[in-house]
Amino acid sequence: MHFINTEAKAKTTLIAILVLVSPLASVNCHAQDSAVALMYSRVGATDGATTKTEEFENHLSHLSANNYQVLPLPQIVAALQIGAAVPENAVAMTFDGGHISIYREVWPRLKVLGFSFTVFIATDVIDSGGDNVMSWDHVRELSSSGVTIGTLGGGYKHLVALDEDEATADITRANQRLMEEIGTAPELFAYPFGEYDADLQRTIARHGYSAAFGQHSGVIYGNADYMALPRFPLVGSYANMPRFRTVVDTLPLPVADVVPNDPVVTYNPPSLGFTVVGEVGPLENLACYLARFGKLNIEQLGPARIEVRFPDALPTGRNRVNCTLPGPGGRWRWFGLQLLVP
Repeated sequence: MHFINTEAKAKTTLIAILVLVSPLASVNCHAQDSAVALMYSRVGATDGATTKTEEFENHLSHLSANNYQVLPLPQIVAALQIGAAVPENAVAMTFDGGHISIYREVWPRLKVLGFSFTVFIATDVIDSGGDNVMSWDHVRELSSSGVTIGTLGGGYKHLVALDEDEATADITRANQRLMEEIGTAPELFAYPFGEYDADLQRTIARHGYSAAFGQHSGVIYGNADYMALPRFPLVGSYANMPRFRTVVDTLPLPVADVVPNDPVVTYNPPSLGFTVVGEVGPLENLACYLARFGKLNIEQLGPARIEVRFPDALPTGRNRVNCTLPGPGGRWRWFGLQLLVP
């Protein structure tokens, strides 16, 4: 089992702190304790979870024209974990799967703009090769140019369906291959298909990752669960510009005492509840949604406890709940989670 060494983590934290007090951080005179992570898969492809090239270019134009700070994801994580602020409008861009369009379409565009980004790869997929995936030469070139390489594990599998030994073997194999090919073990993990349970979270933590990411929507903030961080998916119909403009301006809806504490559903429909923490304003305009049912009924118990009521059993597979609350300046506060029905 290969563990991330503490020296590498310390260097990441130091770099984050230095950058945060550098002239880059002063482009916007304000700072905040949250950041938005965006999730893409492939750009301009004709199959799979793709984002149209025109839409992707519109995203980049909006970020550039409005002075968003597109920062390395490890820097954002390291800063928020120690309670440091990040620049206002901090954004991280991530890409899952290692599709060749990341090298051919994404990297040239981001390089021109000076935008940092992270690629999460499944090492078995890179090993297998093919016209639609990057080669190890591509991955090494990205890594040596400062692109963050994270991992989806080895086989891009539904890890929640594996037992602990199988999941550990998959993750360890990926770490070893990355060490062999780019000379460093990954610091960041992304759950394949956004699927995880409490056991898998503990397995990832034991491997020494500084953070792990799902595919549920929401905002990264200081007291978030760093083994289940959110990202806003921007693929297919979810990549439209009105949605993009909304999500890059979102603020966290901080919560605690989330029930169920394991996202794999054992009783269906599940009981879903959480406590809103901090000063976020009155909760009467809080709303929660699930695509299958639309707007959900919610009940407020006391000043900050929210219980969400599902009208029927959830369907098999991934179910993403999104709760939003109007925030300051026309922005939205957002809390999302994924419930997985086996």
